[in-house]
Amino acid sequence: MSRPARLAVGVVSAGRVGAVLGAALARAGHTVVAASGVSRQSVRRAEELLPGVALLPPDQVAGGADLVLLALPDDALAGTVRGLVATGSVRSGQIVVHTSGAYGVEVLDPVAEIGALPLALHPVMTFTGRAEDLHRISACSFGVTATEGDEAAWSVGEALVVEMGAEPVRIPPAARPLYHTALVHGANHLITLVGESAELLRDSGVGEPERLLGPLLSAALDNALRHGDRALTGPVARGDAGTVRAHLAVLTKHAPQMLPAYRALATRTARRAQDAGLLRADLAPDVIAAIESGEEKQ
Repeated sequence: MSRPARLAVGVVSAGRVGAVLGAALARAGHTVVAASGVSRQSVRRAEELLPGVALLPPDQVAGGADLVLLALPDDALAGTVRGLVATGSVRSGQIVVHTSGAYGVEVLDPVAEIGALPLALHPVMTFTGRAEDLHRISACSFGVTATEGDEAAWSVGEALVVEMGAEPVRIPPAARPLYHTALVHGANHLITLVGESAELLRDSGVGEPERLLGPLLSAALDNALRHGDRALTGPVARGDAGTVRAHLAVLTKHAPQMLPAYRALATRTARRAQDAGLLRADLAPDVIAAIESGEEKQ
């Protein structure tokens, strides 16, 4: 894999992702020449992670860079790309990278048309925008997408990821929407689920629910990654319909807003437990009936 030459990097913008990836590229030997950021949080991140780097408007950041790193919200990406092209801030020969998981390289078509190299490098990690994120990069993967058939572009993207200490994984352009949906469904909804579990424990009188949940959920995640659906435990997988009814009664009384999510996840768990051979066929109908009990009253 060819190694990119030392590059002048411009970061647009110094958010939680941009500041960290800019610092990772600097650690790899590239030079961050400028970054954009106007909020107090962005300025603080730049001071911590990109010390001495000038904070400039996005067009000036892009104009002085060999590699333009667009670490922007999904909805802002296309408009920013068009704006940079319209102002002449990007040029032929530049590398233009975005970090969005939702898009492939098609959103960068305007820069490709003027001769820049478009790349999508999406870190499969949640970021806080603090220095510890630099260590997390070494344990994560990046979804790499380049123009179909341009092997040199794919190699440049992979080399940049390796230089940051992470593992590149090729994601074909057509697979990008499904890829991103999978990651969001797993990571974002996990946080919601953990938050709701902690809330129920607090309501039950547990002062520090994190102490209970930490070891349990860490073991569950590890088992799921190692063993897949064979790691399923609990009343649904065992066929304990009475326990499922008791849970629904408790939620109806104390947290009715959580009932739809509990039912939906319990139903999916039952189906997957059946497919894995964990939920006995003779017990499955009672479990499903228990999950659906009282649903019409909601």
